[in-house]
Amino acid sequence: MSSSSSYLTPGVFVQHPDRPDWGRGQVQSNVNDRVTVNFEHEGKVVIDARTVMLIPVQV
Repeated sequence: MSSSSSYLTPGVFVQHPDRPDWGRGQVQSNVNDRVTVNFEHEGKVVIDARTVMLIPVQV
């Protein structure tokens, strides 16, 4: 994990800045800045954290 995505640990809830319609997502894994997130309305998506800055949200 790089320092830029170190906050993206399993269990953290996030939102995609360009896809608010996906709803809230929960981080499943973060390996080499490839973050797997399970979104409410989109399902599991693998995101490159070097190009997309996921927004942490409170539950």
